[in-house]
Amino acid sequence: MLAYILRRLLYALPILVGVNLLTFVLFFVVNSPDDMARMQLGVKRVTPEAVEAWKRERGYHLPLLYNAEAEGLDRLTETIFFQKSVSLFAFEFGRSDAGSDIGYDIRQRMGPSLAVAVPVFVIGLAVNITFALLVVFFRATYVELWGMVLCVALMSISALFYIIAGQYLVGKVMRLVPISGFGEGLAAWKFVVLPVAVGVVSGIGSGVRWYRTLFLEELGKDYVRTARAKGLGEGAVLARHVLRNALIPILTGSVVLLPLLFMGSLILESFFGIPGLGSYTIDAINAQDFAIVRAMVFLGSVLYLVGLLLTDLSYTLVDPRVRLS
Repeated sequence: MLAYILRRLLYALPILVGVNLLTFVLFFVVNSPDDMARMQLGVKRVTPEAVEAWKRERGYHLPLLYNAEAEGLDRLTETIFFQKSVSLFAFEFGRSDAGSDIGYDIRQRMGPSLAVAVPVFVIGLAVNITFALLVVFFRATYVELWGMVLCVALMSISALFYIIAGQYLVGKVMRLVPISGFGEGLAAWKFVVLPVAVGVVSGIGSGVRWYRTLFLEELGKDYVRTARAKGLGEGAVLARHVLRNALIPILTGSVVLLPLLFMGSLILESFFGIPGLGSYTIDAINAQDFAIVRAMVFLGSVLYLVGLLLTDLSYTLVDPRVRLS
């Protein structure tokens, strides 16, 4: 087990380097350090001296990937890519191009992101699995037919519609909760209720259809016929056997959402004015703040790789036949 974990960690290093390199190339294909300087200085007619001073202060005066004027290894190390990338692997995110401490910002914004993402994940998972089991229990009936029609209809509606409709009906017409913003401590619940409800409802269509497919596949296997032959009812078969044996694909599908628990939802946080990591990333992209963008992409990649590792380890818990070596 320990050897497996160490091997996976070693595999993660080239992946993180590749993701960091790809982010760097994509960002600087459409931007240049001069463009970033003009954006941050916020002046229409900024002088070349001011642009050069801004770049030199933040380390953007160096070549991007290769320094032809240097010698030896300095040709690779005296570059923007190397100087801005090495510290990431020590989780030292440095300062943003605007001057703020990125690590401090992440710690401050992680709470609001978790306050929205965790309830959406947990409640959404419970609702989707419950409805999927209900549809499978009443398969080949009108319950399944109209349930699938409803799921397809929900999938066909854009997430923006749920956001706008929820803000208008619940926030403006009924005036039950604020439309946007965030509060401190327990007062934050009224700002979180609507985004969580929107996040759960918008994911029901695709979630129920996905879990229904998993459960129907399990129903055709031999162990289900054996359980029925022993006299178990359909509800007991679904709850005790089908659901348990479908845990591996459920875990696999859930790991994709793990980075979102920490990184936040870009759309939800932006529209509801939640000061989380999702809106933090969107603001950085709009401001062409490369320091924040690379930090958030790197952090998301690390979380995703950790999620994959935890998923593999959890397989041994839900299925004793799985052995990692």
